[in-house]
Amino acid sequence: MRLNNQKSLKTLGPLAALLVTTLHERSQSLFGIRDVKKITGLADASARSFARSLVERGLVTRLKPGLFILVPFELGKETEYMGHPWLVAKALAGGKDYYLSHGTAMELHQMVTQPQLVVYVTVLKPLRSRSIMGTEFRFILGQRKHFCGIEDYWATKQEKIRVSDIDRTIIDGLRQPEYCGGITEVAKGLWMQRERVNPERLVAYAIRLGIGAVIRRLGFLLELYEMGRNKTMDTLKDHLTATYVPLDPVLPKQGKHLHRWRLHLNVEPEELRLVVRA
Repeated sequence: MRLNNQKSLKTLGPLAALLVTTLHERSQSLFGIRDVKKITGLADASARSFARSLVERGLVTRLKPGLFILVPFELGKETEYMGHPWLVAKALAGGKDYYLSHGTAMELHQMVTQPQLVVYVTVLKPLRSRSIMGTEFRFILGQRKHFCGIEDYWATKQEKIRVSDIDRTIIDGLRQPEYCGGITEVAKGLWMQRERVNPERLVAYAIRLGIGAVIRRLGFLLELYEMGRNKTMDTLKDHLTATYVPLDPVLPKQGKHLHRWRLHLNVEPEELRLVVRA
């Protein structure tokens, strides 16, 4: 956020100028009614009325009830301004107990070749999906005991977001490939970032989650791409049960049974090998 137009700032009025200046000093482009009340000293009803007036003047954009974003002066009275979608996702999630995950984390870690049309966020409390100015925000319910492998990332020069690290991103993709475009896209991301992937950490995350389907799919892909040591593979095999699961849960349960990893191979291994040759 920039405040390089002092002339425009002077035309805002004292309260609006105070709000904009304070948010700028905090490097905070997104704000809520609580921020308005704290900065301006207005009571609840007056703060809400004041926020509505800022929207009507084109100074801020309302993203959802109680959540707003400052419109940069250089855009004029633009009413369809959302700002950085990752920061919006953070605000929608409440600013804590969240991380960007699945297809969004894959995009951030350069594990995809196509732009992502949905922002995926893992949270601890149920939140309904919503669409803002053409961008869909989808919230995936997680468990606190599974909140590991999360790191900070500078979305802008001023503001950070939380995102799964590369290894955790792969694990989430193996658990729910439907939020990443299917198992083939997860496999492609794994191969694209193979130099940065840590097989031992992958195994540690998979065992911590304790989800059999993740362990099976991880073992299969590490073996297919020759990325895991024998000890690593043996650790995964020690956690297998007799149950079979599909390699890709999005597709019908068909194809050969692979006893070694207790998988229905409903995606041909050759299709996944083509990722290496692409």
